Amino acid sequence: MSEAHTQTREFHERIDAALHNDQLRQNFRSALTGIMARRAEQFPDDVQLQALREQARMVRANALVKQPQLLEQLEAKLTENGIQVHWAENPEQANQIIYDILHAADAKTVVKGKSMVSEETELNHYLEKRGLTVIESDLGEYIIQLAKEPPSHIVAPAIHKNRREVAGLFKTFHPEIPYTEDIDTLTQSTREILRTRFAHADAGISGVNFAVAETGTLCLVENEGNGRLSTTAPRVHIAITGIEKVVEKLSDVPPLLEILTKSATGQPITTYFNMISRPRQPGELDGPEAVHLVLLDNGRSRIRVDHELLDTLRCIRCGACINHCPVYVQLGGHAYGTVYPGPIGLALEPQRIGIDKVGTLTSACTMCGACGEVCPVKIPLPKLINRLRAEAVNGERSAAPISGRGSLRKSGEAGAWKVWQWLYRHPGLYRLFKLAATRLRFLTPPSLGAWTRYRSAPRPAARSLHELARREGFRHE
Repeated sequence: MSEAHTQTREFHERIDAALHNDQLRQNFRSALTGIMARRAEQFPDDVQLQALREQARMVRANALVKQPQLLEQLEAKLTENGIQVHWAENPEQANQIIYDILHAADAKTVVKGKSMVSEETELNHYLEKRGLTVIESDLGEYIIQLAKEPPSHIVAPAIHKNRREVAGLFKTFHPEIPYTEDIDTLTQSTREILRTRFAHADAGISGVNFAVAETGTLCLVENEGNGRLSTTAPRVHIAITGIEKVVEKLSDVPPLLEILTKSATGQPITTYFNMISRPRQPGELDGPEAVHLVLLDNGRSRIRVDHELLDTLRCIRCGACINHCPVYVQLGGHAYGTVYPGPIGLALEPQRIGIDKVGTLTSACTMCGACGEVCPVKIPLPKLINRLRAEAVNGERSAAPISGRGSLRKSGEAGAWKVWQWLYRHPGLYRLFKLAATRLRFLTPPSLGAWTRYRSAPRPAARSLHELARREGFRHE
């Protein structure tokens, strides 16, 4: 069995499981309806929204065009500020760099703020295998860590669980806490549990929302304060991010921050916005003694080579495309089987991992266009997904920097389209084919694979449109 066939079968199995989980779909519908409503409230004026989207798009597009220079500037400025910069080409290198830093600092316990890039590298698993204790400090991340699950959403990792399921997890793993399904009480209990972890952790790890080349500043957006504690209380802070997160100037951050928070959670601004530019200085009372930044490539440079696929890297990880996706709300994030679910996952993951590995993902799209309409940085997601669909079945040579091109191509299907193309190019033969199709319609097979599992097989009409028009007296001029 081919790898492409295996991935298709497994994807369909995950889809089937999700569609038969009524509670899961109810959880998603309930949560996403509220998020979409709050986002809409933040953008009452469409003219202002479109102007802000265009400004954010230009900021990100400019940063991607200048990325090589900006990364060099960022490294120089961070080094000048006392932050150590490390470069990683792939997840293995990133994990090894972080482990080496922790080992050199004799760190045994780590608290982590939310970081999707660390999910890319499977950092927690890597460190735990080497004897370190890693605690997720974000409430959603802590919940799925208890459940031993990956995030189901890039902003709200535990969005697939309702309050009863969360309460059940706390009852199992923290029986000392009185059982409750009240979210505020559960949140407060988590804070009390994590407070001692922050105080005694040897190191903290975080993601980065924006890295400012002009000033050497790492910006982190969060709501719970756990990110600030993860980066401030431990004596060592390690930030990890993709190389695409760099922006040119500090003045580029406000429009991105405004549209990120409003698009992600429907808030005017998040509770905390952290700006980190250096480790603790003499005379300062808090802050880490050492700060490290790990810049991960992991296929991003390869994506940047293609002038069309480059747009994928504009993403600011707000999750708006996911929230508005009619497919995601039915399946949830785990059905995709990748780090990034939803429309942005469909566009990014086949490029990052390879079409031969996850190219089937692109079929999980209705091409409704909702993701492209809400994306705050105007990524043409439907266009990119359609491009990847074409690359998955394209048998011709191309300069596209995508591994696994053509791996989902089916010879029978390709042959059928070749015959159709040939018929369409020869009007006489096409008319003959049309006549045969109408007169021999009774030979149409009753089953056409997966398409007819829930639908009736289409049959040609008894007479073509041209025949009917002529019968009514219409003539082609």
